[in-house]
Amino acid sequence: SVLYWDFFQNKKTTKTTNTSRDMPPKFDPNQEIIVIVRSVGGEMASAATLAPKVGPLGLNAKKIGDDIMKATKEYKGLKVTCKLVVKNRVASVSLMPSVATRVIKALKEPPRDRKKVKNIKHSGNVTLQEIIKIAKDAKPKSMANSMKGCVLECLGTAVSVGCTVDGQPAKAVQASIKAGKTKIPE
Repeated sequence: SVLYWDFFQNKKTTKTTNTSRDMPPKFDPNQEIIVIVRSVGGEMASAATLAPKVGPLGLNAKKIGDDIMKATKEYKGLKVTCKLVVKNRVASVSLMPSVATRVIKALKEPPRDRKKVKNIKHSGNVTLQEIIKIAKDAKPKSMANSMKGCVLECLGTAVSVGCTVDGQPAKAVQASIKAGKTKIPE
C-alpha cells in the first residue's frame, strides 16, 4: 500500500497497488518459449523485424538472424517459416516449410533474386511420388483424415503454384485420385 495525499478530499489516504498489473512477470530462464518467424531462405532477416520478438527474451537479434540464415540455406530465395525454441537464453532454429515452399523447391528452379524478379510463374513439372513425399511430411499439420486427403491438399497447392504433375494438370490428377483410377498408399 502507498500513502499519498488526496487533494480532492484534503486528507491522507492509503491506496493499495496491484503489483502484478504494474510490472510484467519475471522471466523464467528454464522455461521453453517458442517464437515463430517467417523469413526468406538464405538471406539475413532484418534485425528490425526480429528485435521486437527476441529482444524481450534477452537474445541478440543479429545473432538469431545469422542462425536463421544458416538453417535456411537449402531454401534459398523461398519464404520459410522458422520455429525458434528459446531455453536458457539459447535459441535453436528448426524449419517448418509450407507445402507451397516444398512444391516450389521440388520444381528445382534456379534461385532468383527477389528484388529484381517479381510475380514469377512456376511452370515446371513435379512427379506424383514427390507430391506423396511432400504429403507425408505435411501430414502432422494437415486437417485431412487419410493420406489420400493430404495428397489432394498438396495437389491443390500445386494448382495454386501453377505446376503440372507427371506432365498433366494437377486438377486432372486430383480427379483421377477421387475417381479411384490412381491409388495412393496409406
